[in-house]
Amino acid sequence: MKKQLRIPLVLFLVGMVITISGALFKIMHFPGGNIALIIGMLAEALALILLITYVVSSSYKCNR
Repeated sequence: MKKQLRIPLVLFLVGMVITISGALFKIMHFPGGNIALIIGMLAEALALILLITYVVSSSYKCNR
């Protein structure tokens, strides 16, 4: 796997774990569920933005 893809994928997986644990916290009415959901979703969004920019830039380089 390319090193440029490793960081966004790990960030996406960590965000997914945080989001799922935040949802569990919300279901069980434990404190901190809201913050965990927000942080997890932001991490997933950041990872997707990084992946999209990588794909667009690599396809731009191939077409040149």
